[in-house]
Amino acid sequence: MTTTRVSSVSPVARADSPLRRWINRNFRLLLAYVVMLALLLLNVVLNPRFFTPPVITSTSNQAMTLVFAGMAQTSVVITGGIDLSVGPIISLCNSLASALFTESVASAVGVIVLLLVVGAVCGLINGLIVVYGRLQPIIVTLATSSIFSGLALVVRPRPGGFIPGWYGDLLTGRVLDWVPNSLIFLVIVVALVWIPFRRSRLGMWVYAVGSNEGAAYLSGVNVNRAKIAAYVMSGLFSAIAGLFLSASTLSGNATTGAVYTLQSIAVVVLGGTSLFGGMGGVAGSLAGAFSLRLINGILFFAKVNPLQQPLYEGIVILIAVVAGASRIFTVRNRLDIMR
Repeated sequence: MTTTRVSSVSPVARADSPLRRWINRNFRLLLAYVVMLALLLLNVVLNPRFFTPPVITSTSNQAMTLVFAGMAQTSVVITGGIDLSVGPIISLCNSLASALFTESVASAVGVIVLLLVVGAVCGLINGLIVVYGRLQPIIVTLATSSIFSGLALVVRPRPGGFIPGWYGDLLTGRVLDWVPNSLIFLVIVVALVWIPFRRSRLGMWVYAVGSNEGAAYLSGVNVNRAKIAAYVMSGLFSAIAGLFLSASTLSGNATTGAVYTLQSIAVVVLGGTSLFGGMGGVAGSLAGAFSLRLINGILFFAKVNPLQQPLYEGIVILIAVVAGASRIFTVRNRLDIMR
């Protein structure tokens, strides 16, 4: 007699397996966008004029400096480190921009290139000290943040300086009276900087180091080069944030970037990037940055005391983090997360 073995797995379950695997891998990212969409919906309810060109442009411009600051922090957090010098580098580049910019387009191009180099060099200094000094990133970047802040004060001891109006309009205006230039600028930066880096061997090394530094080393990954590259990318994105901040304010201020250090960490957490490294990316950080700015709009139209804003921001971040962490309790084995 022959027997027929009936599979205990239904066709529906087998069909859903790829979807479940995709959700498992992208759970934190999906959660970040769910939070952002919920906040967006609440903004629309409180402000019926939200989807008008002026409001959309204003929201995008207000969030964009934080977006680039979040991208800077993400680059380092992926390796399992942290960069407390993001804000001071933004201040330094903003101060230098206000001191060096002129009305000349050719001169402005030279200043932009110079500031990108300055940001990358600041990140390189952080990376070299962390790697070859074998010191904790939080200690190194705390020290260098003071140095970069001091340099910014030397360049711009008092708020002011000059940023050409055409430069501000170029980055903060609108195309066809609807599409914010800041969003176009973001797409260009992601396409020309982050995507090539993420798909390169060096970018894969950065993720490998964050996942398991020892295993990465045994697999032939150049751990030192990967860490240094992550800090250089952080400095480069911080410089871009400083350039956009200059376009938004049309002036320089040696202290205005300080707030972006802690906010960039909040963006990383809200965006679903693991503080232990090896997981996440700038896609989540984009959602995290816009979420924080959407909270500001909600509090404004809800007529909440501005002094209470950090409280509500913290509550939203905490809820998102707890929701993301609850994913751990639904798996039997840590390997299930990767399936």
